[in-house]
Amino acid sequence: MKYQTSILPSGLHVVLLQSESPVVWCGYQVAAGTRHEMPGEEGMAHLCEHMTFKGTSRHTALQIANALELVGGELNAFTTKEDTTFYAAIGANHLRRAVDVLTDMVFASTYPQPELDREIEVVCDEIESYNDSPSELIFDEFENLLFENQPLGHNVLGQSEQLRTYRYDSLLAFAKRHYKPQNAVFFAYGNVDFGRLESLLNAAISSAGLSGGKDSRISQLANGANGANGSNGSHGANLSSPPHSGETIAISRGTHQAHIIIGTRAFSYEHPLHTTLALLNNLLGGPAMNARLNQSLRERNGLVYTVEGISVSYTDTGVWGVYFGCDDADINRCLKLVRRELDRLIDKPISAAQLAAAKQQMKGQVLIAGDNREQAALDFGKLYLHYGELRSREQMLERIDAVSAADIRQVAEEMFAPQRLVTLMYR
Repeated sequence: MKYQTSILPSGLHVVLLQSESPVVWCGYQVAAGTRHEMPGEEGMAHLCEHMTFKGTSRHTALQIANALELVGGELNAFTTKEDTTFYAAIGANHLRRAVDVLTDMVFASTYPQPELDREIEVVCDEIESYNDSPSELIFDEFENLLFENQPLGHNVLGQSEQLRTYRYDSLLAFAKRHYKPQNAVFFAYGNVDFGRLESLLNAAISSAGLSGGKDSRISQLANGANGANGSNGSHGANLSSPPHSGETIAISRGTHQAHIIIGTRAFSYEHPLHTTLALLNNLLGGPAMNARLNQSLRERNGLVYTVEGISVSYTDTGVWGVYFGCDDADINRCLKLVRRELDRLIDKPISAAQLAAAKQQMKGQVLIAGDNREQAALDFGKLYLHYGELRSREQMLERIDAVSAADIRQVAEEMFAPQRLVTLMYR
């Protein structure tokens, strides 16, 4: 697994992973997410993502929609707390077409007001659909409790009332701040000549009328500057406790089933114990049927259909938690069973055999996930955007192997202490 990288005169960083596949996964990842919104801009990053498909000076919305689909390709986008991604799947012989339309829409969108008025209503419908899905909504509300009064806690979609006040010039101002080559990575995974890719990108950026800019985001990362708005304070051994630590917050939503999350702030991606927490979370609440919480709550007691661990890492912090849904009458019993599993990991060191089995399982999952070329491309692009580094599959496996039983217990003691956990219930 060998990556090729470069920085173009515009400041855009390019990363390519070669593959013999005739299909290329490629696109732009831009450091423009929810946490980059200023007060009064909540939901704008996501709205910009939608509007980027609605026309440029060179392409109408219909032309953008047809650009790749007419040759069997795909074009998609999504917004997260820390970035926005625009990407395509295309036959390698149509790479020029993909680079051209992606570059034009990302860096030269005009955000026409009539299209904006219509798209705001589409997003408002998306918000209402989301509000009808408590098992999804609770995750955002939980993060808002952990990062109260901080942009990182805001819902990616925003609020309908505020979205309806936005005008095209507000979106243009947001895009001018964030949608620029110096703040982005172009990633590609496929059978692509790197020199040709660079030439195509240079030509497309020139056509979009973009000037050069050497003060790139990744260059700043290489020099030790933080990529997000905030310091990397969570790289230390001690994590600050979130607001509402030790509290249980119950919200009446009239749902048939109770939805519950128990968790706390956790480690950033670069924290020395990040991999330990990932391994511990996989052992406790990972996707496998033998995960401890699945065995306890579902297989042995039949109390839940879904129980899962949550492990999310941002550039300077993270989230860990457990989610489950159950009948209202079973809430207390489920909470006791979860607490029992957490206490087991605090009180009793994991055995050498258990640790070896957990590592073997997680390494197998990493290898299988690597066969999903779409996700692999998105992952290495994001890694390069936020950390200015690339990590091979072999390096990831080595990090898993390096986790010790003492590391597991240290993280369990720190993460699972009752006084730092926040519990959110929908019932």
